[in-house]
Amino acid sequence: MARATARHILVSTEEKCNELKTQIENGADFAEIAKANSTCPSSRQGGDLGSFGPGQMVKEFDTVVFSAPVNTVQGPVKTQFGYHLLEVTSRQD
Repeated sequence: MARATARHILVSTEEKCNELKTQIENGADFAEIAKANSTCPSSRQGGDLGSFGPGQMVKEFDTVVFSAPVNTVQGPVKTQFGYHLLEVTSRQD
């Protein structure tokens, strides 16, 4: 059974999501950006979502987490909750 660990940042606009992605790509720490900006309760853990399997997250999230390269920031990914930056930190297929 596939498992992944990931972290994310949730914001309300695509513009904010792109702005934060640029900051991370320019060397800002993902966890610090999550703590300062993410509206998800996981922000307290730097956006860490822990370990989960396929189907445990919303479809748009699942698709990225189980296909994107590990340790590469993906996004913006739009879900019913808002816009996410996602980083898969490990995956066992």
